[in-house]
Amino acid sequence: MTKTKVTREEALAFHLEPTPGKFEIKATVPMTTQRDLSLAYSPGVAVPCEEIAADPSTAYDYTNKGNLVAVISNGTAVLGLGNLGALGSKPVMEGKAVLFKRFADVNSIDIELDTEDPDAFCQAVKLMGPTFGGINLEDIKAPECFIIEQRLKEEMDIPVFHDDQHGTAVICAAGLINALKISGKKIEDVKIVLNGAGAAGIACIELLKSMGAQHDNCIVCDTKGVIYQGRTEGMNQWKSAHAIKTELRTLEDAMKGADVFLGVSVKGAVTAEMVESMAKDPVIFAMANPDPEITPEEAHAVREDAIVATGRSDYPNQVNNVLGFPYLFRGALDIHARAINDEMKIACAEALADLAREDVPDEVAMAYGRKLAFGRDYIIPTPFDPRLIHRIPPAVARAGMDTGVSRRPIVDMDGYEANLKSRMDPTANMLRNLNARARNAQARMIFAEGDDPRVLRAAVTYQRNGLGKALVVGREADVAEKLTAAGLEDAVGELEVVNAANTMHLRSYKDFLYKRLQRKGYDRHDVHRLAARDRHVFAALMLAHGHGDGLVTGATRKSAHVMELINHVFDADAEAGAVGVTAILHNGRVVLISDTLVHEWPNEVDLANIAERCAGVARHMGLEPRVAFVSFSTFGYPVSERAEKMHLAPRVLDKRGVDFEYEGEMAVDVALNTASQEAYPFQRLTGPANILVVPARHSASISTKLMQEMAGATVIGPILSGVDQSIQICSTTSTANDIVNMAILAACKVG
Repeated sequence: MTKTKVTREEALAFHLEPTPGKFEIKATVPMTTQRDLSLAYSPGVAVPCEEIAADPSTAYDYTNKGNLVAVISNGTAVLGLGNLGALGSKPVMEGKAVLFKRFADVNSIDIELDTEDPDAFCQAVKLMGPTFGGINLEDIKAPECFIIEQRLKEEMDIPVFHDDQHGTAVICAAGLINALKISGKKIEDVKIVLNGAGAAGIACIELLKSMGAQHDNCIVCDTKGVIYQGRTEGMNQWKSAHAIKTELRTLEDAMKGADVFLGVSVKGAVTAEMVESMAKDPVIFAMANPDPEITPEEAHAVREDAIVATGRSDYPNQVNNVLGFPYLFRGALDIHARAINDEMKIACAEALADLAREDVPDEVAMAYGRKLAFGRDYIIPTPFDPRLIHRIPPAVARAGMDTGVSRRPIVDMDGYEANLKSRMDPTANMLRNLNARARNAQARMIFAEGDDPRVLRAAVTYQRNGLGKALVVGREADVAEKLTAAGLEDAVGELEVVNAANTMHLRSYKDFLYKRLQRKGYDRHDVHRLAARDRHVFAALMLAHGHGDGLVTGATRKSAHVMELINHVFDADAEAGAVGVTAILHNGRVVLISDTLVHEWPNEVDLANIAERCAGVARHMGLEPRVAFVSFSTFGYPVSERAEKMHLAPRVLDKRGVDFEYEGEMAVDVALNTASQEAYPFQRLTGPANILVVPARHSASISTKLMQEMAGATVIGPILSGVDQSIQICSTTSTANDIVNMAILAACKVG
């Protein structure tokens, strides 16, 4: 796997645009009329206030408390950057809040407290307790983090969880369960060596002991060596709790005959000689970030039987906290828990371990470009496994109910799991899968408009994010000037710039184009001007000759004109079967609208063809197609001659025997709303449509632009389908990120 490279400029731009920060707050109730205001605020709000005052538990019913977590830090241990202070930690805390929402649909607010005094910190958090359903502590240095968490757990009646400690511990435990299963060992028998006696290390060893690891079999080391009984240098009460009676004094001594190594320390702390001295089938969790204590390559060079995990995404077996904290809190919140206890953490670890032993869904394998199966290189689920949301929280909730920390037990567990499945955001999964597929494809992407700064930023992002090689069509001096102006002067020379003046293939390009156009009124002078001077045509010729794997264009010219130019090189028109499909992503839903690019006024046969093309695009994007032929009428009412073709198109598909759901003609609300569908029990869709085939290109354009401007939907496309090569056409209003998305689609050959 390729490691993602992020530049300073890119990171700053990501946090600056389109608005500063990473999230916003939206109302979940209407706030448009005087009545709305009266219900939301005075006088209506007095009623739930009185209910809560009389019975505090109803706060979970009438407010967002039951799905709201505070991410709180004082910035004393920010990532690997040290003490950046409260304000310096805010981007990380915002990021954690976004992860809560993305992975488990937990609302979260970041709070940065400007104090290093544990007493003041605890007092501030305790006073905010009524607001939240849970507290996630983050990036607080040891030993203060131990003091703060313990006090808050004792003094508050909601879950308090320090993720730097327990998040790492839970994922580490999940991986170790499976690693020991593969090696045929039991946790109560193995010798475990921990290097790094900070917050995460102490939490790891404590959780493993609660799972059965024996105290005398666990050797904890810090920068001064083994923590043994009688040692006084560099000790505190948390380290002392894990001191053992031993003659061992160094990490090297401790590693001899060890079954398990856990590292939460520094790069290079473990040598090949140490690994070689370990017991048969050694388990090595080198979790230092960004560089592990020893790399998997270094460990396997001396021990082929080693099972290795790291904290990095570019190696197998990533110990990633995002596998734990969102789902721990999801389960805890849903039972209105008073705490997250060891039993809930162990239940989370065991559920993760169980999941890794099951068959991996095809969509996950497709995203990672390889078949994942339980074994030495797959002992922990991937962070984007769609089953996590409905497998881990129920296990946590059951443990919480069994141990008495639940205020409101879940009665219908099957219904709860079904509800969790519905909370999964398909848009995020779809985009993640496409990104992973593009990274595996490593496509050489042609960016046709190297004179546009947006395109150049997109090309740099594409290449630096490990998606493949970017080929930019333009003049070298012009590209260098624009990159420098955009603050990307370090990318000058990094991108390959191609044009008619520096290619050896111009003659063959022109010969190819002349053969296509000589009977369409073009002479050799016309062909030379097209091939040598028009970058859209030149880029298409590059693609036609295999000098690139995909093409992105259209950011500087209207799509109809770009289509006309591309059609000189490829058969990209309605007669050839080309179709434009636009993806609308909004409020966790994905709907494809077609044809948005090629057919001006399709007939019923064209519409059936469009539906088949669109179904193929949907499947490329990980969706199971449900097609609705939409109109202003539904099943013949009101009667209109202009709606007749929408009524006839499904009959065309009936004769073809296609393998996807389709129905029509129907109004958009019937197509997308299951309640509206109930009025037509004979209709064939099993759920809301995710493909809308519209009567004409103008209605498609109106629909997509209205959703974009009025609803704030994310619009991807139009995606060009039905052309021999992978070509995607951006809109002239595309941002650099939009262009990258189109390049990803081209790399995945969606179309």
